[in-house]
Order: sequence, then C-alpha cells, then structure tokens
Amino acid sequence: MIRLYDYWRSSASYRVRIALHLKGMDFESVQVDIAPGSDEQMGEVYRTKNPQMRVPSIEIDGRVFGQSMAIIEWIEETFSGPSLLPSDATDRLEARAFADTIACDIHPLNNLSVLKELRTRFGADGDAIKAWYHEWIERGFDALEKYAAQETSGAFLFGDGPTIAEIALVPQIYNARRYDMDLTAYPALLAVEKQCLELEAFQKARPSKPSA
Repeated sequence: MIRLYDYWRSSASYRVRIALHLKGMDFESVQVDIAPGSDEQMGEVYRTKNPQMRVPSIEIDGRVFGQSMAIIEWIEETFSGPSLLPSDATDRLEARAFADTIACDIHPLNNLSVLKELRTRFGADGDAIKAWYHEWIERGFDALEKYAAQETSGAFLFGDGPTIAEIALVPQIYNARRYDMDLTAYPALLAVEKQCLELEAFQKARPSKPSA
C-alpha cells in the first residue's frame, strides 16, 4: 500500500492524487493539516518524515520522499497503465516544460510560506496578497494559453489522454479560482480543464475536505 502524506487543498498533493488515480493505484491518504494556525507540517512528528516540512510526501517501503513532480515521475516509471508522458521525445520535453511552468514558476511564488512572509514581514494586506497571487498566475497562464490554443493532435494537449501537463494545470486552475481570479482570458486552458474533469481519475482526486 502506498501512503501519501496529503492535504486536501494542496495543489501539489492534488497533482499526485491525479497521477495515482490515472494509474489506477490504491493508496492511503494521511492528512497533514497545513492550514495557517494548524501547521502540522511544522510539527516534530511530520518533520522526522520530511525535513522540508511540505506536502505531499510519499512513503515507499518505510522511506519517505517529497516533491510532487519527482513523485509523479516515479509513479510513471514504476506502474503500468496510461502513460503520464507523451510517446514522442520532443512532446515529452514540451509536456514537462508546460508542467514546470506551473510547478517551478507559478506555484512556488504563491505557496503558503511565501504568502505568510508577505503578510508578517512586509505587512501585505488581503488585497495585496490577492494581487500578488494573480500576477504570477497571469504571467504563466498568458504563455500556457498560447500553447494550449494551438492545434493539438487529440482531445488533450498531447494526444488522446492527459499527461503531466494536465496533471499540473488542473490544480493550478483550482487555486486560481480559490483566489477569485477571472479566467475568461484563458478559454483554451479552461477547455482542457473541462475535458480532464470528465475523467474519473480527475473526479476522484478533486479536493474534498475530510469529515471531522
């Protein structure tokens, strides 16, 4: 059994849940409450598992590993089922670049730890935080929209099935909506999201607050 140290509203955890469900894998979700005020990721129990004190982490044979994109690559390399990468090498490069625009350029600047620093160290209020959040999504989505608007050879960005690109995109759109971002400038990205959310794997991975 795979154990995923998870948080229901973490977009990085959301990515890993999608990947696992696309592969049809069973896993145990262990919730680590990273919400401000709870901060369970900072506690000694979780810190001993992941010294980086972030989610997600995945436990394999008693060893715990972090970083969602690395975990997704491991899932692809380890389990059979629909591939999370295109078959063509150049398409794999493009899919990874698409995903990394989100995972490396957008998401880190909007992480909870960054937003906390903006509030506590620099005195940013709610409006300033929202403007910051929107700015980095807009910079990334402006570029990704141009890519998504190009002709593709199938129903998804790289053919007839979702890849690591969609796995990164759908949670980032979820985050954008959480921060009340107007997404009307991104019809191609929204069309990709709509296609993904019709799939059972994406539906099963969607954020759902655990019952108390």
